[in-house]
Amino acid sequence: MTFNKYKKWAIKFFKKKNWYELNPSIRLNFLVEEVGELSQAIRRYEIGRDRPDELQKTKKENKNLIKEELADVLDNIIILMEKYDISFEEMIKEHKEKFENRYK
Repeated sequence: MTFNKYKKWAIKFFKKKNWYELNPSIRLNFLVEEVGELSQAIRRYEIGRDRPDELQKTKKENKNLIKEELADVLDNIIILMEKYDISFEEMIKEHKEKFENRYK
C-alpha cells in the first residue's frame, strides 16, 4: 500500500471513530504517548526487559511490536499533517533542502 492510500484510509478511519475531531494538542499528547511505547519496544528488542511480571518475547515478536508502535506514531503524524494542511511531499522537500543547505 502506498503512503497516500494509507493516509486516506487512516483519515477516514479516524473520522469514523470520531478520533479525528480531537484538537491538535490532544493529538500531540497521543503522539508523545505512542513515542514512549515505541521507545519501550525498541528497548525490549535491543537490551530486553528485566521484569519478573513480564513474559519473555522472541526477537520476531519484539520486532513486530516495534512495527506496531511505529504505525501508531505514523497515524498521529498523519492526522496532525492533515489538521494543519501540510502535504507530505512539500514537507519532505523542504526538510531535505534544509539539511542539504545546512550540511554542505
